[in-house]
Amino acid sequence: MNNKTEIGSSTSGNCSSVSTTGLANSGSESDLRQRDLIDERKRKRKQSNRESARRSRMRKQKHLDDLTTQVTHLRKENAQIVAGIAVTTQHYVTIETENDILRAQVLELNHRLQSLNEIVDFVESSSSGFGMETGQGMIDGGFYDGAMNPMNLGFYNQPIMASASTAGDVFNC
Repeated sequence: MNNKTEIGSSTSGNCSSVSTTGLANSGSESDLRQRDLIDERKRKRKQSNRESARRSRMRKQKHLDDLTTQVTHLRKENAQIVAGIAVTTQHYVTIETENDILRAQVLELNHRLQSLNEIVDFVESSSSGFGMETGQGMIDGGFYDGAMNPMNLGFYNQPIMASASTAGDVFNC
């Protein structure tokens, strides 16, 4: 069996070698054209892929640049906001100190007013017991000892001297 196969193949190889050579020439030209077309397509695809990758890298770089610019802008804006908060906090502390001083002054003035009202009440209650006399101890229907006249009170003409330290003392009582 092996012998027949070898003989048949050798005879058929001689006959077909001439005919396949002619076909191979025409086939190899079409194969070459097909390979050239395939190679051209591969080359174009590679070139297209390179261009696409280049555009993708450019988009990524532009996005990175945009993000970097945005970070810089946001950092500047954040610094401005922090500075604004610091200024506002300083104004708040200043105003709070002034309010503490004013609160202490209000307390002091209320105390003075209460004292003056007590003096007025005392003078009115004292004078109601006395009549209109023109003696040395009577003025406008009341007894005058020199200390009950509000204009002669020592603390009445003194300025209010509240400060931040006294405001703290007043509120910590």
